Amino acid sequence: MSLVHSSIRLLGALTLGLSLGTPVLAQDKSVAVLAIVEHIALDAARDGVRQALADAGFEEGKNLRWQYQSAQGNTGTAAQIARKFVGDRPDVIVAIATPAAQASVAATRDIPVVYTAVTDPVIAQLVPAWEASGTNVTGVSDQLELLPQIELIKQIVPEAKRIGIVYNPGEANSVVVIKQLQELLPQHGMQLVEAAAPRTVDVGAAARSLIGKVDVIYSTTDNNVVSAYESLYRVGADAKIPLIASDSGSVERGAIAALGVGYYDLGLQTGRQVVRILNGEKPGDIASETSSKLELYVNPRAAEAQGVTLPESLLKSAAKIVE
Repeated sequence: MSLVHSSIRLLGALTLGLSLGTPVLAQDKSVAVLAIVEHIALDAARDGVRQALADAGFEEGKNLRWQYQSAQGNTGTAAQIARKFVGDRPDVIVAIATPAAQASVAATRDIPVVYTAVTDPVIAQLVPAWEASGTNVTGVSDQLELLPQIELIKQIVPEAKRIGIVYNPGEANSVVVIKQLQELLPQHGMQLVEAAAPRTVDVGAAARSLIGKVDVIYSTTDNNVVSAYESLYRVGADAKIPLIASDSGSVERGAIAALGVGYYDLGLQTGRQVVRILNGEKPGDIASETSSKLELYVNPRAAEAQGVTLPESLLKSAAKIVE
C-alpha cells in the first residue's frame, strides 16, 4: 500500500472519530460498563475488570476508552443506560449483576456483552446454557454451592432451626437461591422464613418483620439487601439475631461471617474474558464460567454485638478477620 493511501485511511479514521465526538485511532478499544447499583462487592468486580484490562496492556487514556455508569438500583435506568451504550457502539459491554446484564442483553444482539456477578445466567435468560452460547454473550457467575453455606450457619449458630432471608422477589439471583434453600434446609432440620424487600428502602422493615420468627438471618448477593446492609445490621444488633452473609463485603458492614467469592478476583476473571474478545475471540465461543475461589471473612466485633461467640477453629480458618 502506498504512503498516500495509508495517509488517506488514517485521515478517514480520524475524521470518523471527530464526527462522532470521540477522536480515537483505529487501534483503540472501547469498553462500556453498566452496574445495577454501587456497593462494595460490585465495585470490587468493576475494579477487577479494569485491572485485568490494564494487565493486558489496555489503559484508559492511551488505547482504551472506558465508560462506567450505575443505574442506582433502578431497572428502568439500567435499560436506558444499556440503550445509550449500544448507541455508542463500544467493542464490549460489561454488565455487573443480573438486572444490568438482562438490560444489556435485551438491548443488543451484536455487540459483545460480558456479564459478571450473576448467580444463574441460564435462569436469567442471558445464555441458553453454561456452554459456549453461540451468541454475543458470555461471562462469569458468582454462583455458590449452598451446602457450605449451611455448614457455616451450623458452625456459628449450632442450634439454628429457622433461617430468615430478606430478598427482592424481582431479582432472578435471589429467586434462584430461595428455591434452592427451600429444598436444602429441610434436609438439615431447618426451615426458611422469607421477607420480601422489593426496594432498597424496604430492607429494614423486612428485616424487622423477622424478629421473633428466626434464629439467624442469611443474606445472599441480593443487590437491594447488600446496598442497604446497614439496615439489616441494626436489626441484627438490636434484636440479637446473628447475620451470616454470602459476600465478604457485608462482613465489613456488620455480618458475622461470609464464605463467598472474592469479587475483585471475580472481576479479574471477567476482565480476562473481555481481553480475549478485544483480541479477536467471539463471545459465543467462550463458555460461561464460575469462580471456585472462596474466602472466609469473619467479624468478631459484629458477633459480640449479635450475641455470638465465634469458635476458635473458625477464626483460625478465616482468610480475613475484620477488626
